[in-house]
Amino acid sequence: MPAINKPRWSPGLLAAGDVKSTYGTGAFLVLNTAAQLVPSKNRLLSTIAYQLKGEVTYALEGSILSAGAAIQWLRDGLGLILQASDVESLAASVADAGGVYLVPAFTGLGAPYWDADARGAIMGLTRASSRGEIARAALDSVVYQTYDLLDAMAADGLRPANLKVDGGMAQNNLFMQRLADILDLTILRPRITESTAFGAACLAGLGCGAYRSLSDIAALARTDASFDAKLTAPVRDAQITGWRNALRRVRT
Repeated sequence: MPAINKPRWSPGLLAAGDVKSTYGTGAFLVLNTAAQLVPSKNRLLSTIAYQLKGEVTYALEGSILSAGAAIQWLRDGLGLILQASDVESLAASVADAGGVYLVPAFTGLGAPYWDADARGAIMGLTRASSRGEIARAALDSVVYQTYDLLDAMAADGLRPANLKVDGGMAQNNLFMQRLADILDLTILRPRITESTAFGAACLAGLGCGAYRSLSDIAALARTDASFDAKLTAPVRDAQITGWRNALRRVRT
């Protein structure tokens, strides 16, 4: 991938379609491309989002293999936290990751790297590094992987104006703010963070006549919180460069 630090999806650009990222054990970022099947030149997956009344809606998708799995490893593998929700307070106990980078390639790397033989690593440790920096680096690793997915989408000509999120990690305010800072996008968190299940229920309602159209379903959407970027461009660029350097050292 090209070493581009300045996000090519800056908010001033026209959105190509809604984009949502679900953060569970892994993470899946999906951008709605409507009736157009967009073949990716940057190792993303062109897929069918859904089909209603014979009309197909397509999407471009990128997958992160280890998102919440990195937090589970802090809990079960290292014993740094007692429960997954503790990671926010531990990470917030330090100002930043202190130059520490965690690449959670426990089972390889997903899109856009597709490197099954890559393995995880923690880099940048010093005597000053503590549990807090490692926890912060774990959260940041999911942020940086999201950045790389959006960078690949931007290279395919698709530039969202904001990012909608859901899944368990969406409850973590520090993680949400780091997403906004590194992506330089507004992050929108819904009131119902289990959006996949909610969407399936809504489609069932559409099928049985409880809703007349997708517009009726869209009107149900409620935003719980939004997060805007606060990080300066030089700091953002330096942190992304550090991530890219860490990636190069684990990739095969």
